[in-house]
Amino acid sequence: MKIIDMYRSNQPVLSLEIFPPRPDYPLETIFTTVEQLTRLHPGFISVTYGAGGSNRDRTVEIAARIKKDYKIESLAHLTCVCHTRQEISDILDSLQQENIQNIMALRGDIPENDPSFNINQQEYRYAFELINDARGKADFGIAAAAHPEGHPECRKLSEDLANLKHKVDCGVDFLITQLFFDNRIYYDFADRAIAKGISCPIIPGIMPVLNAKQIKRIIYLCGASIPSRLLNLVDRYESIPSDMEKAGIEYASRQVEELLDEGVPGIHLYTMNKPDQITQIVNNVGIGR
Repeated sequence: MKIIDMYRSNQPVLSLEIFPPRPDYPLETIFTTVEQLTRLHPGFISVTYGAGGSNRDRTVEIAARIKKDYKIESLAHLTCVCHTRQEISDILDSLQQENIQNIMALRGDIPENDPSFNINQQEYRYAFELINDARGKADFGIAAAAHPEGHPECRKLSEDLANLKHKVDCGVDFLITQLFFDNRIYYDFADRAIAKGISCPIIPGIMPVLNAKQIKRIIYLCGASIPSRLLNLVDRYESIPSDMEKAGIEYASRQVEELLDEGVPGIHLYTMNKPDQITQIVNNVGIGR
């Protein structure tokens, strides 16, 4: 089933994102998490794809088992940076063989600590090139990423939005946003996207802040702005981890609740493989199929 068909219903779709265990961890450890998350009745579960090709095989296997064993649609992440077109073609073949019909098409992160890396020498430089190849390969359902506060490598929001429009025009069915902590950022972004001619569903991606170190890493990695209310919570509970977790769950719950009240087509929760905390959020707001 193509995921885009789920967004054509009148009910908001709950989707959850997990990541594969590290290569030195048994693969089976992730299915304890999956087992708990399936009880929330998500429309689909997305499985991330490690930077530069790490965990590639595990992503395919996990996504296939989610669909086969748990009867839940899966969205397999696929990055193209550092890959040749032949490698991508082979991965798409593997996905088809496993009956995975939906992919999250991403450029992927530039390799860190590699001064010899040159993006201009890569066969893939942009996500739209991957989208073109996937669309030409088979009838995949294709999702892509959107950056409500602008892509960190793009200086102008207007230019970033133009790039997003081009990506959508290449064959994207729906967009999932990077995390944000102020819903007004999402509303403004969605309005600007619609004005630009982007008509596909734009799904808000929400990540609960469960510890103080996490918020600092988020700022470093993606530059998301942090509203004063959330900063106050971090200052208040930084030295009390259990209270910080409770406050983070409550903050994310209220954020999701407000988005649902505004009629968003769905909620995508970045679970960080923490099913207990995600279950609390889902139960707080009552979303699920």
